[in-house]
This record gives sequence, C-alpha cells and structure tokens, in this order.
Amino acid sequence: MTTPRTAPAPGVIDLRSDTLTRPTPAMREAIAEAEVGDDVFGDDPTVQRLEQRTAEMLGKEAALLVPSGTMANQLAIRTHTEPGDEILVEANAHLFCYEAGAPAALAGVMCRCVKGERGIFSGAALEEALRPADVHFPPTRLVCVENTHNRGGGSIWPLERIVEVTAVARAHGLRLHLDGARLWNAAVATGIEEREYAAAFDSVSVCFSKGLGAPIGSALAGTRALVERARRFRKQYGGAMRQAGIIAAGALYALDHHRSRLADDHAHARALAQGLARFAAIDLQPASVQTNLLYFNIRGHPAPAVVQRWAQHGVRALATGPHTIRAVTHLHIGPDDVRAAVEAMGRALEEMSPGP
Repeated sequence: MTTPRTAPAPGVIDLRSDTLTRPTPAMREAIAEAEVGDDVFGDDPTVQRLEQRTAEMLGKEAALLVPSGTMANQLAIRTHTEPGDEILVEANAHLFCYEAGAPAALAGVMCRCVKGERGIFSGAALEEALRPADVHFPPTRLVCVENTHNRGGGSIWPLERIVEVTAVARAHGLRLHLDGARLWNAAVATGIEEREYAAAFDSVSVCFSKGLGAPIGSALAGTRALVERARRFRKQYGGAMRQAGIIAAGALYALDHHRSRLADDHAHARALAQGLARFAAIDLQPASVQTNLLYFNIRGHPAPAVVQRWAQHGVRALATGPHTIRAVTHLHIGPDDVRAAVEAMGRALEEMSPGP
C-alpha cells in the first residue's frame, strides 16, 4: 500500500486507514498539560504511567514506549533473535509485507511464511513449516502472530487457535511474538481481555495511534529482561525520545476514553459492508467483517480506477491489489459518512459502467 502524502481535504470521507485519526480537543488538552521529563534518563513520569498501565493491561512485567508499531515489532524480532536466524510469519503479515524489509535489514533474520486463511494459520501448518535441525538451515527462533490481522480483513484469531499454535511453538522451543497493533479491536469485539490474548506470548506490541486516536506511539511489552534488552535496541534504532510525556499523555487519554468506543467503528464497518455488498460489481460478504477493516473485490473494473472515481465523489480508500479495495472505519467516521460513502460508490460505479 502506498500512502498518499496529501492531507485530507475538508469534507472528505477518508477510509484509507484508522491511522488518519486526529487528537480530539480533550486529548490535545491532556497532551498540553502533560508532566514531562527526560525519558532516556528514565525521568518522564507520564511515560512511566503509560508503560506501567500497558504492561498491566497485557499481563506482562514491563512495557516500552516507542514511536511506531513497526519499531515495536522490529525491536521484538531483534530482541528474540540473532543475525542469521529464521522467524515464522503468516504470508500476509504486516511485519513481512509492510515494514520495508526491516527483519532482514535491522535484525539480519530470514522470514519463512506460513500459509493461513484470512491471516490465521493452524498448528499443523506451523508444524509443516518447521525445518529439521541441519547445518544447512537457519535456526528457527520465533513465531509471530498478528491479531487482528490487517490483510485478513481485520480478522480475529480465535483463542483456541492461539492455544493450538503456541503449544506447537513451545513444543519446539520457539519464542512467540504477538503483533497486536489492533489487539484493542479484538478485545472489544469479543469481550476477551487483551491480557488473555497476550498470555501465551513472550512479547506483545500494541498501537495507540490507530483506532484509539492518539497522534503517535506504540508499545512493546514482555518480561523486564526482554524490555531492558529492547530498550538498548530502541536507542540503537534512534527511537529513544526525550520529553516523551506529551506522546504518552495522548495514549493514556486514548486508553481511558477511546477504547470502548471501538465498538462503534465495528458497527460502522458492518453497515458499510452491507451497503457496498448490494452493488453487483462488488464481491463482499458482510458477515466476514469482524472489526473495522473490510477488503472487497471489484468485478469488471480495475481497483485503482474505482478508487480514483470514488475519490472524485468525496471518499478515499486504498487499492491493495488489481481488483481489491480496502476501507477502514475509525474515530472520525459516523453513520452519515457510511451512508454517504455507499451512495458515492453507487454514483462512481454507474459512471464507470458502459452506456447502452
């Protein structure tokens, strides 16, 4: 996915990503009033509060604030592995597809892909992907799971599947990382607490700047020893920040005020899916929409052309393949926006249809 660099125009319904959320006036006030210190010296009290709260929510000993979800994932990989190792990831995982080759460039590891369905693989598939011990092969060290799964359409890993996959990994002495950038969405959608999803994993990354609406920030959680090792690599990667309390304050506000409202985003995504599924040119099963992401296929038109025409009617989305479009609901999308987006798609498709 190529993210356009232009800012959203006034009145545009922007469904490109939930990263487009902007801080609310109350969040801006919390940021402005944040107590700060130098976090590299461990002196920022607001960062300390955020890290402690995040660790508690995930059932881990400690957490580390970082600028981005990509950095959180890559710190986890570097912390668990050594150059020349191999990690196992689902074939459409974010850290494999959308993190700029960082596992190879930063940690010096190989990615071996496990085929899943909507981003979710089985214990049997993991077992099949494991290499035998042999001097010719890279040592396999880490298994990564993404919940919810972006390219899986915001799909949620069933807890029993997590238990199955992590049991196989443990039986082979492998470490486990959970890319939980949208773990908040999974918890709100199912009622299963984040700590329960995270329990089987050695490390967990979470993001504050997507559906929660903070302007910046993610965290990596795990044991104290893991977090201290990651802290060194955060400095090495250029992710250590000074008066980071202004970032942490936005994230704390988001946890307090924006977490439960993720259910609204899920409802709006289902309504959008139901509206779009009425068009004959769109291949979409509304029942498959579990959280705030939906992917749908276009019949008879290239997806980039449909996205361009939809934008001309005031709706932005992303073409993620020759015939696939992604739309994401978020903090700034309401029921009226959903209805308007469906109507705009109808006009766009009508204009693109051949005349009589």
